[in-house]
Amino acid sequence: MRLPILLLATLTLAPPAFAATPDECAVWTRELSFAQSVADHDAAAFAEHLLPDSTFIGGNGQPTSGREAIAAEWAGLIAGTGAVLQWYPDAVHLAADGRVALSRGPYWMQFTSKDGQVRRLAGRFISTWLRGDDGSWHVAFDGGGGNVPKPISAEEAEALAAARKACVPD
Repeated sequence: MRLPILLLATLTLAPPAFAATPDECAVWTRELSFAQSVADHDAAAFAEHLLPDSTFIGGNGQPTSGREAIAAEWAGLIAGTGAVLQWYPDAVHLAADGRVALSRGPYWMQFTSKDGQVRRLAGRFISTWLRGDDGSWHVAFDGGGGNVPKPISAEEAEALAAARKACVPD
């Protein structure tokens, strides 16, 4: 009787995975690197993920275009002042030509007011990546996919962080 329980425990504890092509996993890894640039407060690494003419749709629904303008708009998030932003992909889709990819997944933010009050929001992002002639992937478009972030609890933020999957090439 213990074998089924052990097998169930093993399946439950195994890290979740997203099965994908090697190219989709390359975009997945690049998306994680993009998120890590913000976690590391590395403005240069953040900017390196962008095309020179990238366009981001901000929380106000308005587009910002150009690497420098986007980096300037994101400076506070990258520095971690005012808000902490985290995200990861949970799906990547490659266009038939292999040069365009879509990544999407959850993001969550934590804001701490001057009086110590913490507010958390979560939503979903959608990023469009283009593969350069050298094979590297860069963000062309980024935004929340038209969704409005919703308030979440500390426990829900922890659950989002824990739900991160690995990309496993087929």
